[in-house]
Amino acid sequence: MRWFGDVPVWGEPVDQGALKQIQTCRRTAARAAMMADHHRGYSVPIGGVVAYRDAVSPSAVGFDIACGNKAVRVDAALEDVLPRIGTLMDDICRTISFGLGRTNPEPVDDPVFDDERWKLPVCAALKDLAWSQFGTVGGGNHYVDLFADEQNRVWIGVHFGSRGFGHRVATHFLRAGGGKDDPFAEPVVFSVRSALGQDYLEAMELAGRYAHAARDWVCARVAKLLGAPVVEEVHNHHNYAWRERHQGESLWVVRKGATPAFPGQRCFVGGSMGDESVILEGLDSEESVAALRSTVHGAGRVMSRTEAAGRRRGKRRTAGKVSREMMEDWVRRAGVVLRGGGTDESPHCYRRLTDVLRQHEGSVRILHLLRPIGVAMAGEDVVDPYKD
Repeated sequence: MRWFGDVPVWGEPVDQGALKQIQTCRRTAARAAMMADHHRGYSVPIGGVVAYRDAVSPSAVGFDIACGNKAVRVDAALEDVLPRIGTLMDDICRTISFGLGRTNPEPVDDPVFDDERWKLPVCAALKDLAWSQFGTVGGGNHYVDLFADEQNRVWIGVHFGSRGFGHRVATHFLRAGGGKDDPFAEPVVFSVRSALGQDYLEAMELAGRYAHAARDWVCARVAKLLGAPVVEEVHNHHNYAWRERHQGESLWVVRKGATPAFPGQRCFVGGSMGDESVILEGLDSEESVAALRSTVHGAGRVMSRTEAAGRRRGKRRTAGKVSREMMEDWVRRAGVVLRGGGTDESPHCYRRLTDVLRQHEGSVRILHLLRPIGVAMAGEDVVDPYKD
């Protein structure tokens, strides 16, 4: 950890664009911090944590409200799953919808749709969209994975958020708050006592409940495909705002691409498609206090999507730094059965998660190492619509 003024920053090298963003955020916030998987975002860096006394920032929550991870351990051993891993991954891809603008082929009647907050005008207009996309995973770095831990027990891991519903809610409030199309602009901040602030918190909380329920549904559906009951689960948002107490002070803590990690709290953090993921537990330490009880949400990008995959111009694509052969060779050597995935999500584009976690070893400890055996993602030409 290094201090830049009064902002603690983890990770080497420090992304100078992200550093500039978190320092801009600190000008209107009570406290700020930046995790080791940080990289530049929109107004607020990915891996940024920003705390306000009586305010909340839709810029800091980001466009994919309540994006998060869920991991469940099922009552199955690696020896039961590995012989049919190819068929299982095909079944997952047939059952779960990946990609943009997709709808769930199995309409779901979940209690989340009875929430009174759907009466908010911004949410009411989006309820049908939310219903149709419930349980879909989306594009970019969103996934459904199968893992084996150090005892060869099988886990399911998923990563996605509130889909088009959350993205449109975020867009609405950023426009209402005068958000600028400038990655280094000051974040939009609402007083929690204002009408906009109250409406944003209500809509954010609904998007959070929606995303949480959708990850529950996907994990349960995949467990059914495995034919194994769920026996343990770990579930976290990492794009969200929480009312918390820190050093005796009540704060709204907004984490964008950062995971809550209070002492004893468990969290699931995913690596890239060809690397280990982890189940972590927060520790009580001075470093944890400085991090506002937060840790990383992933390995962190070191290569942009266009740098990795090239740029599409009409029907042609310019070559990027990562070829399909390079990506497939990596995942093959890692023993992973891959379905979908583009070169912009290749392991070459990410830091190694274990290296990133060494930067936070004073505030978290690893409970389980999860080795990927199957990875399902959207296909090569699906572009992530979310800016964060």
